[in-house]
Amino acid sequence: MHRFFVDKKDIKKDSINITGEDVQHITKVLRLKVDDVIVLCDGEGVDYYAAIKDMDKHMVKTEILKKEYSNTEPMLKVVLYQGIPKGPKMDIIIQKCTELGVNRIVPVVNMRNVVKLSYEQDIRKKTQRWQRIAIEAAKQSRRGIIPKIDRPKEFKEALEDASTLDLAIMPYEMDHNNPLKDAIRGKNVKEIGIFIGPEGGYESSEITEALDKGIITVTLGPRILRTETAGLAVLSCLMYEFDEMK
Repeated sequence: MHRFFVDKKDIKKDSINITGEDVQHITKVLRLKVDDVIVLCDGEGVDYYAAIKDMDKHMVKTEILKKEYSNTEPMLKVVLYQGIPKGPKMDIIIQKCTELGVNRIVPVVNMRNVVKLSYEQDIRKKTQRWQRIAIEAAKQSRRGIIPKIDRPKEFKEALEDASTLDLAIMPYEMDHNNPLKDAIRGKNVKEIGIFIGPEGGYESSEITEALDKGIITVTLGPRILRTETAGLAVLSCLMYEFDEMK
């Protein structure tokens, strides 16, 4: 069944009106017809099963048949603090982490960042682009929510942001004594943060700052993972360990 995200303001008591780009997709690409049933999600975990009642080139009008909570959302909320990589790597990270169940992604500006975001317009454009990627990935993977992509934060800001979580971990190639499985096994937590450095890695001063803020460094084994691989690996392990892949 075809699935679309809608703005909560468009959800009425018995009906939902669809506007924007999805109208053309419904009418011209999918060629859906009156009385066809689709799933409309409010982006906050509620699914509405709705029948198409009328459509034109500007709007698709639907009637709500039933609503239920999405069964695709993990109970564990994971926030990824991702050092901004160069090229299209961030696009891939956002897409794949959305598929795996991430709740929020915070792009982080580290000391060794190759990418420099110095203009407000550039920051706004990139953030909007990244959010669109999350929306499309959420549609494809049948997510009940759209992961929020924050505006890029400085490393210190990211540490402060993570201080409200139950647990935050940071894969670090110089930590050989604390395997990821030991750091998370048996933990009764609802929110976990993952800190992933940029291509150049972390400065030693950043590691010190993180430890001072209660971030736990972990090892992912003897192999060095790329920045676009590490977050996906950790997120997958978390979802498995906390029984979110059953």
